[in-house]
This record gives sequence, structure tokens and C-alpha cells, in this order.
Amino acid sequence: MGNNELIIEKYTINDLPEVCRQVIEFAQEHTIWIFDGEMGAGKTTTISAMAKELNIIDNVSSPTFSIVNEYIDNKDNYFYHFDFYRIKNEVEAMDIGVDEYFYSGHVCFLEWASLIPSLLPEKHIKIEISIEDEKHRTIKATKYE
Repeated sequence: MGNNELIIEKYTINDLPEVCRQVIEFAQEHTIWIFDGEMGAGKTTTISAMAKELNIIDNVSSPTFSIVNEYIDNKDNYFYHFDFYRIKNEVEAMDIGVDEYFYSGHVCFLEWASLIPSLLPEKHIKIEISIEDEKHRTIKATKYE
């Protein structure tokens, strides 16, 4: 495991705040955070926990139908949360202006980003969540420059 990878194995929902703190510290200046994992792995739950650790004051919910939700923290910084699960193609993503969000300098949380591969910035952090069993997950975060 090098400087570009962080692995936290077999954590539970009770460990999530500490897991999120470690990932946030690991992410440093990266603004594109891609959350990957099968349906039910806990992507939205993890993003919600990340939001609490980042002092986001808005309620976090999956933007499955709206595609993007906007949040704000206690210092008036903006965060964007995307869910591309229902997107038909990359053109549809471009039509909502994803490139403007991605290059805004604000943190963007992305779910189902694999559906828009050519639109993703080279510099990002990929956060893979795997289901170990009913109560345990493993997270692997990798930085791409």
C-alpha cells in the first residue's frame, strides 16, 4: 500500500465517522470523489457520514431522480452530490453541465460515475466500498493525479 492508496477493512456502521475522517484526511486537495460499489454497499450512507464530518449543514439524500444535489457547509462552501444511475448517456450528463461542476473547485461526490467514464477528470479519488458480510464493509480509496 503506497501513498496513493488507503484500505480500511471490516468496519461497521459504528466505525463510519472515524473511517470518514481517515478518508477525508487522505483525500487532501482532491475535489472529485468517486464512490463505487454494488447496489446496497453503502455509497449514500458513506457520503452522508462524510458530509457530517465535513460540517455540511444540509440533509444528505441520494439524488437518484434529480441527478445532482447541492449542499452547503457551516462556512458557506458548496458541495455537489451526483447519482448517475438513471443517466442515459454522457450527452445527458453534459446537458446538465457536469463539467462546470467538476471544474468548479468544489468537492463533488459521484455515485455510478462508471456510466460517464470519458467525462471524469484525471485527478480524482476513487472510493470503493465492498460488502464483507451483512454488518461489515471494506473501503479502498485510491488517488489519481
